[in-house]
Amino acid sequence: MNLCNLGVIRSILSEHGTDTKKSFGQNFLINPQIPFDIAEESYNYHVATKGACASCVLEIGPGIGALTNELCQRYEKVVCVEIDKTLIPILDKTLAEYSNVSVINEDFLKLDLKNFIKENFGSSPVSVCANLPYYITTPIIMKLLEESRIGKQCALTSLTVMVQKEVAERLCASEKDSEYGAITASVSYYGKVKKLFNVAPGNFHPAPSVTSSVIRIELYKENPHTVIDEKTLFSVITGAFAQRRKTLLNSLSSYFSNISKEKISEIITSLGFDINIRGERLSIDDFCRLADEFYKFNKENKK
Repeated sequence: MNLCNLGVIRSILSEHGTDTKKSFGQNFLINPQIPFDIAEESYNYHVATKGACASCVLEIGPGIGALTNELCQRYEKVVCVEIDKTLIPILDKTLAEYSNVSVINEDFLKLDLKNFIKENFGSSPVSVCANLPYYITTPIIMKLLEESRIGKQCALTSLTVMVQKEVAERLCASEKDSEYGAITASVSYYGKVKKLFNVAPGNFHPAPSVTSSVIRIELYKENPHTVIDEKTLFSVITGAFAQRRKTLLNSLSSYFSNISKEKISEIITSLGFDINIRGERLSIDDFCRLADEFYKFNKENKK
């Protein structure tokens, strides 16, 4: 069954009395080469870093199973999370030939991810591979990054995901690039981002209004970036980009009302930064250093 054939897609959806749902950001692939390439990129990286033994993958939003089929042919175990209950009987049919896949009807954003990973994958290394719904791309990525650590170890190997091209450009940006922002710095704390290839709108049904890109976030097994308190780090990153047109000093001063502007100025200059520097000029290691000073100040002033 060619799950990328438009006629097949329409027939399957009609047979089950449903259609693509804009509310769930559903755009199904109609070019079979795309899911093949995405699955290849995901699996090849997994094998290169972890070997083929006990290969596991998590897919979010499998749709009718075009990418899932490719993943089932490569990975030893495939677990999918699908929010749309009307697609569950369809997936039961389109994935019937595979014994290595399970589909769970849940809202991924509401999952207890640590327990979910333990229950479904145990201690095996897990890759994530998905064509993400564009309207919740950032929340899904950040949930995966923030909640996938068990102890000091990251349970995930990598995220190979399709996102909007402009989101990919932000995630892949470096300091001084105009696209560099809070999400860039936050994701770079967890791993390295690599853009793999673009996907034109015509490869989907229905066709989205934007070009897409497939990226891979290669996650650190043990984080090389050191920071005293991660919560403070992400608050500082958020504050630094809260008012992009302002300097780092002014943006942080507006965000942290409990710290005087004079003190923030003192912290910035003590770390060797120009007082007029902007947030987009700081690397993740710079943000870690800045966050440590904020944390020390807050801790001292709570005494």
